[in-house]
Amino acid sequence: MVSPLAGTLTKEPMDCEKMSRLFWQPEEPVAAVKFGTSGHRGKLGGGFCAAHARAIAQAVARIHLEDGVKGPVLCGGDTRLMSQTTAKLCAEVLAGNGLPVIVPEGPLPTPVFSFAIITGRACACLNGTASHNPPQDMGLKYNPSNGGPAGAELTKRIEKYANEYLQNPALIKSVSLEEARGKGLVVDEDLKTPYINALGRMVDFGAIKQAGLKAAVHPLGGSSLEFYRAIKEKYGLDNLHIVSETIDPTFRFIPIDHDGKIRMDPSSVYPMKPLIELVKSGEYDFAGASDPDADRFGCATKEGGLIPPNHALCVMADYLIRTRQPKEGMLVGRTLGTTALLDRIVHAAGYGIDEVNVGFKYFVNGIVDGRYILAGEESAGMSMSGWTPEKDGILAVCLLLEIASKSGDIAALYDGLTAKYGKPYYTRVDVPTDEAAKKKVMAFKKEDLASLTSVAGEKVLDVRDTDGIKVYLQSSWFLVRPSGTENILKFYAETFISQDHLHKIIEEGRKYFGV
Repeated sequence: MVSPLAGTLTKEPMDCEKMSRLFWQPEEPVAAVKFGTSGHRGKLGGGFCAAHARAIAQAVARIHLEDGVKGPVLCGGDTRLMSQTTAKLCAEVLAGNGLPVIVPEGPLPTPVFSFAIITGRACACLNGTASHNPPQDMGLKYNPSNGGPAGAELTKRIEKYANEYLQNPALIKSVSLEEARGKGLVVDEDLKTPYINALGRMVDFGAIKQAGLKAAVHPLGGSSLEFYRAIKEKYGLDNLHIVSETIDPTFRFIPIDHDGKIRMDPSSVYPMKPLIELVKSGEYDFAGASDPDADRFGCATKEGGLIPPNHALCVMADYLIRTRQPKEGMLVGRTLGTTALLDRIVHAAGYGIDEVNVGFKYFVNGIVDGRYILAGEESAGMSMSGWTPEKDGILAVCLLLEIASKSGDIAALYDGLTAKYGKPYYTRVDVPTDEAAKKKVMAFKKEDLASLTSVAGEKVLDVRDTDGIKVYLQSSWFLVRPSGTENILKFYAETFISQDHLHKIIEEGRKYFGV
């Protein structure tokens, strides 16, 4: 069906027949397997194809056999064009190596993969998704036995082995799913019900139902659709309305982004435009969304329009501290590029901040060990101790709806925090570049910046070189780091002084690093 929230289309939708053909028969050289912050991704064809799926699956099978990893591997994907096919190929290769597999019938959100692992239903997973990237893209993520994104040491092994198999595909073992089922290697599991039931421990659905706040939710054509339906039914949320149930691998019902591409990004004003209009019109008080694999969140409210992820994380952290009574010594985890307003909120409450490199994999141990009140990143990913060590956009939307139901409009709550702790001015600029410039930035070390004593009139207090270069100022900071998957340099900056001061930091910082 056609979405009632379809945006204005200025480009022809993706040619599914052509992209399917390129998955099987790429017209350009097949790229080497390279894991970024969350798996291998690329455009269907040379960037990602059947050969990648098989090679990565064979690499995972080899690692499981070498390391003695026991248990079924969950192979699934989201609603992208080749997600289910990718999952099937992976399952056939794993089964060809004698490993048991779980193959769900329909699309599955990323956090549900993780939940299946931490609850013992699977020992690991291969997840066919490219997150919120354009529909022409495809990818594959691997989560090991801790349920979180694979760490650097493990992904390097996967890359090494997979690239060997790309060069020698005859070494890949595979059987049909029918044959695997006959050998007892296909395991059936109910993956939806346990997740939906457990979500009731994390979110006060009773308060949401009682408040009756008129809420909209949009799966953005993704794998969360069936899960929002199940949440609505189980918890009796008649006030929660799924405003689009469209599933279309071209995602042509999503409004185009600033550059003419379609991105199913719930933190961007472009794909979220229809939801923003719904709340601004007064039809709904709150609107939430998650991307196709449901690991990222977005929300809009009547008072604030689209809520930036940094703002939402601050509201969530404050709310959880006030209402969940965290244990002494617990922390809020944030990535290098996430707002420092979190630091002020958390420190004032007597808790600590754990600042980690960019990538949710750096939160895994803290979530598993129960250290985090909240773990979040500026790119709209979050989770918390007692839950999955993977980003969960469904949890985030439901928690934000609980907060709005019990405490008021998210935008008003954020304004209250800035009135108390100071207003930050924040931005991220993506600078097109090449591999040489990226390597130059990556080579910078703390000692190389000894001559940098002030920026935009503020004294340099410290420099961190663990993931790009982050410079800490008296009331500000900036970070420059290369993208792991694109030829861009990401320049983040934040100040508690003024918008003009933010511009000065960007200007002086970019000049210093030559970006």
